[in-house]
Amino acid sequence: MTIPNSEGFFPSECCLPRAPAEEKEIIMELIRSSEASIKEGDLYYLVSHRWWMEWQKYVGLDQSDDNSTEGIFCIPRRPGEIDNSNLLLNESVVEGNELDLKRSLQEGEDYSLVPQDAWKKLLEWYRGGPELPRKVISEGFITKKFNVEVYPLCLQLIDGRDKSQRTLNISRMASVRELYNMVCMLLELEKEKVCIWDYYNKTKHQFLNNYDQTLEEVQLLMDQEVLLEVQDDKLWPSNISMSSAGNELALVPLEPSRSSVTIAGGPMLSNSYSTGFRSNFLEGGNFSSSQRDTEDRDDVSNNGIKVDGQGLTGLHNLGNTCFMNSALQCLVHTPPLVDYFLQDYSEEINKENPLGMQGELAIVFGELLRKLWSSGRTSVAPRAFKAKLARFAPQFSGYNQHDSQELLAFLLDGLHEDLNRVRSKPYIEAKDADGRPDDEFAEECWQNHKARNDSIIVDVCQGQYKSTLVCPVCSKVSVTFDPFMYLSLPLPSTATRTITVTVFSGDGSSLPMPFTVTVPKNGCCKDLIQALSTASCLKHTEALVLAEVYGNRIYRYLENSFESLSNIKDEEHIVAYRLPIHHEKLLRLEILHRRAEGFLSEPRYSAHLKLLGTPLVTTLSMDSRTGADIHAAVLSVLAPLLRANAFTWPHGDKTSRDNGSGPSLDSIVLSDNGTQCSEETLSTSDMEVEEIHNSIPDIQLALADGKVISRSTADVDYNTVSVSRLKVVMNWSDREHEIYDFSFLEDLPEVFKSGFMSKKTRQEAVTLYSCLEAFIKEEPLGPDDMWYCPRCKEHRQATKKLDLWRLPDILVVHLKRFSYSRFMKNKLDTFVNFPVHNLDLSKYVGRRESASKSHVYELYAISNHYGGLGGGHYSAYAKLLEEDSWFHFDDSHVSPVNENEIKKSAAYVLFYQRVGVESKMDVRETGISPDSSNFKSKSELASNLIFVS
Repeated sequence: MTIPNSEGFFPSECCLPRAPAEEKEIIMELIRSSEASIKEGDLYYLVSHRWWMEWQKYVGLDQSDDNSTEGIFCIPRRPGEIDNSNLLLNESVVEGNELDLKRSLQEGEDYSLVPQDAWKKLLEWYRGGPELPRKVISEGFITKKFNVEVYPLCLQLIDGRDKSQRTLNISRMASVRELYNMVCMLLELEKEKVCIWDYYNKTKHQFLNNYDQTLEEVQLLMDQEVLLEVQDDKLWPSNISMSSAGNELALVPLEPSRSSVTIAGGPMLSNSYSTGFRSNFLEGGNFSSSQRDTEDRDDVSNNGIKVDGQGLTGLHNLGNTCFMNSALQCLVHTPPLVDYFLQDYSEEINKENPLGMQGELAIVFGELLRKLWSSGRTSVAPRAFKAKLARFAPQFSGYNQHDSQELLAFLLDGLHEDLNRVRSKPYIEAKDADGRPDDEFAEECWQNHKARNDSIIVDVCQGQYKSTLVCPVCSKVSVTFDPFMYLSLPLPSTATRTITVTVFSGDGSSLPMPFTVTVPKNGCCKDLIQALSTASCLKHTEALVLAEVYGNRIYRYLENSFESLSNIKDEEHIVAYRLPIHHEKLLRLEILHRRAEGFLSEPRYSAHLKLLGTPLVTTLSMDSRTGADIHAAVLSVLAPLLRANAFTWPHGDKTSRDNGSGPSLDSIVLSDNGTQCSEETLSTSDMEVEEIHNSIPDIQLALADGKVISRSTADVDYNTVSVSRLKVVMNWSDREHEIYDFSFLEDLPEVFKSGFMSKKTRQEAVTLYSCLEAFIKEEPLGPDDMWYCPRCKEHRQATKKLDLWRLPDILVVHLKRFSYSRFMKNKLDTFVNFPVHNLDLSKYVGRRESASKSHVYELYAISNHYGGLGGGHYSAYAKLLEEDSWFHFDDSHVSPVNENEIKKSAAYVLFYQRVGVESKMDVRETGISPDSSNFKSKSELASNLIFVS
């Protein structure tokens, strides 16, 4: 008797193959249903991305093969058992019954996520494993967002009784109560006798006694220690604190709790009590005294490298947070921000702004900046900052690597909204220029922007650019002036690559010829066509049409001249056809080749025909499209292939054609707008065959929708059939191979063949100025960014040009090193030669500013990225302007660096300050009197700061 398994399926049924289309429909419906009703606590399962892609290819979901014709010739293999072993660090199970994943796995590269129902169905069909379930959690304070927690919080539980250590896996969104329950159940302890401490860096920080807070809110980090203490005595005090001496457990009653937050520049006293302004600021706020909004004094590590001086404090890496540390070091070394956050900025915090974070981001950033500018420090663990970041920007939660520029964009915008001096934003209707001068319209746009956005960030970091759109049809010009917080500059295509393309004549005037040309590595098809046109001596009456050949047929035409060359892979086969310059108005004739396997006397009637060689392409005029014209065109393009000893005949000699001195035209496929018929449409079994009168070989006609036309070719009026492409499938017998040298159509060279003598990609110099030139260069909008023309009343692919109009005091420049294509994600390691001194942008600025406003900038910070996409490492260079010295900030390590060593290909985000800007902030804008006792220098403030736990 056969017994069903735990899922209720009989072994004989579980792995029965199903049709690919059926599997696809079932799984996609389960995925759609799960995503439509997703909620916190739902289970998703990790599946090896390699296996998942094999399955997608099997059922026809592989997006990279959307236009492929491979399925006509072979059916993808059904994948084997699910194998997730490549995702595991080892086979051991940690507490919580979860297998340990490799760290730094990337979704879409290493694994994919499928909902529980879809996973169970895949497991039913394919078996395998192991199962890797992960829960859906809800993150975010302002906007809730559902995420799958791939990496739960991993804690090292140290038992204070015997110093033993256990590993716990628990969600970072779990409550402190759930942590206690897990520990008590694991060790069979009574909850009333258990005390758990935040034991980060083997130092007691906080007694975890607020059971309703999440582990993320109490700032527990990945892989950190928590200390378990068990009280044997029956008397267990309800209030526990750390003694100021010895940092050990002290049984002392606590006074009513005071917040340790030192916000907005209030001077601190040595007795740990703050001045009155801070307490007044917190009244009525949403801040809890039990929630640590600042770093504990013990967060300062002793294992960093101490560098004497202020502003030289490192940041702990809390688990793939080097991107955050790099961005923070650049911001906290921005002179106007340092001046601002070391002063009293409490009156500017905007807690009512619905676009802000109730002032909490500005507070925690200000506290971190003060800590980093205090003297005598080694390194700081920015745990409070990361907790706030995860709360307000869940995209940065967890412990995956992120982009420092994306974090900078969020921080600058978030700080602006938290410090926006505009409490109630007025509604302002956008107006057109209506022919007004640029100066007048730009100033109006800027004042409208300032009426809604007014903060220290706008004061020092925001500029304005001019955007010009031109309709390609009616020439309508639209001009707008928009603010910017940073400039994202493209890297010009100066790195080159070699591409080999075989050029075919469309009129039979020459043999196929391969050309190897050098093109910009990040260029477009237009660059490739220009290089080939020069190399092949293209006539002014000709044009080149690029195509990719795959499976002995044209896989796709590369007709979008702005398509990136990164879409062309080295192992592909690219051809170019020389056609008349106005070939778009002509009928395109594609000539494919095939023969029977095991030659038959009538090969065109064999059911086992396959394509061979390279397709040929020519054109037919609109008034010459009879069967005889098609036959003549075919013979013309084949003419260069004739062997020297082959018997030839005049094109008009019908007797020679009757004798079969040429490949037979088995079928002609009419393809409307380039749509290709399937192989089944070409099959002779689905068509009626008629003998063609006179000397024209048998020809069968089929429309792309499968409608068959069967008549004498000489009598067909092709002008009554609306098509843009016509395909001729030719059958080659051994005799034709004796007449024509078919080798010219075989063995196409690859785009690039690597080998011992291969030429390496040549890297040329790029300057920051050339990046600016590329930024302001006029270019057409992408097909996904169509502009609605108000005059045409239609969406148009307009041309767009950007120009700098107003420059900020602090100019942030983002170098766009990361590129994406349909095949790959890539990082550009191009070295950009950027000036450290005297970056002069005068010629790029359209606005005529007063003589006191300089357009010359000095570099003061760099965010660096080393390594590849989705990983790598971030660090920062920053300059202490008062000391005129550069330093390298690599997480907790800070070291001096020479100015001539900071220019590297790792430079990712550059920070410039306008020459002539005073180091001290403008007291008129902040409302702080220079005579006020609160107005102190950086060194005075930093030396007087005392932080309490």
